[in-house]
Amino acid sequence: MTVWDDLVGQQRVSEQLTAAARDADALVTAAAAGAPAPAASKMTHAWLFTGPPGAGRHQTARAFAAALQCVSPDRALGGVPGCGFCDGCHTALIGTHADVSTITAVGAMILVRDMRDTVRKSFTAPANGRWQVILVEDAERLNESSANAVLKAVEEPAPRTVWLLCAPSVEDVLPTIRSRCRHLNLSTPSVDAVADLLVRREGVEPDVAAAVARATQGHVDRARRLATDPAARERRAAVLKLPLRVDDVGSALKAAQELVDAAAEDARQLAEQMDTKETDELKAALGAVQGGRLPRGTAGVVKDLEDMQKRRRTRTQRDSLDVALTDLTSFYRDVLALQLGSRVALANTDAEEALERLARGSSPESTLRRLESIAACRDALDRNVAPLLAVEAMTMALRAG
Repeated sequence: MTVWDDLVGQQRVSEQLTAAARDADALVTAAAAGAPAPAASKMTHAWLFTGPPGAGRHQTARAFAAALQCVSPDRALGGVPGCGFCDGCHTALIGTHADVSTITAVGAMILVRDMRDTVRKSFTAPANGRWQVILVEDAERLNESSANAVLKAVEEPAPRTVWLLCAPSVEDVLPTIRSRCRHLNLSTPSVDAVADLLVRREGVEPDVAAAVARATQGHVDRARRLATDPAARERRAAVLKLPLRVDDVGSALKAAQELVDAAAEDARQLAEQMDTKETDELKAALGAVQGGRLPRGTAGVVKDLEDMQKRRRTRTQRDSLDVALTDLTSFYRDVLALQLGSRVALANTDAEEALERLARGSSPESTLRRLESIAACRDALDRNVAPLLAVEAMTMALRAG
């Protein structure tokens, strides 16, 4: 199994990246021998990965990072870079490689202070003599200052530094940045391909794999979570019951509160898993004495960590809400398909009775208005409207139809 085997439905992109990784290896070999760089290399210093949610932008970029750091002896014998087993591949894939830095938005935006150390590191030589890889998972969330910092680094890169930027579309990235990147657009994997991955890699039963792949419409990460996390399946089932519960004002407001509370609980559980560990590790690194008392002058560092954790909790809550809104959108699309007599396969076959009930009891025009209200809620959340207000407006609109 190589690092490319789990890139579902991305054969064309995998082939391009494999060729680039081979040329990258040739560049390293030539530099080590003091020879001139090979001509017409397919390797470049900046890449932009785009594609719809679930296409696997992050996984593809990380697989490429692993291939660039691959130290398998088979490479010298013509093997494909990215064996998946050597120390370089393994540490790059799990996020512990010294020369692979990952930037992920912990709040609504990636701030310049979040990028400063990484940009500085991008100008240094790789510790292991291969590549310094900077992976920005949410390039669309760079604000003006952090984007300008990235632009300066991409304009004048160090010889062995590679920037891997991920975003939903090229329009989500500054034109000055994307013009300096090689663009690869990923497509949504087929339902069958995602189901096959779940069976092959996660040991999921074929019927369960097919059901969750269909429910998530090819979104690999969400399908994996639904297949392996009973709590995620319970949350989705609760969301799919919402359209039949919003009969009046009271029930609509109650449903909104429950959605927001469920998202807040998700954020709280994540915080419990991560915040305490991060705080303890930081205090130990700062030399906290027995009882947790910190040395003088270090309180500001802890405060910075607490601020980051607070931003991450807010982002997690909004992400959890977005998953619920995606499920609702899928539900109403199925309703519309039934109303229009479409032959498109339903995504939510486990809620077919509710779908048919709503399809009979409403018109296609009202279903479209409901879909628009969900889209409006997502836009409001992106503009940092208070979650409860945004969701209440949506559930009221769902009731009115």
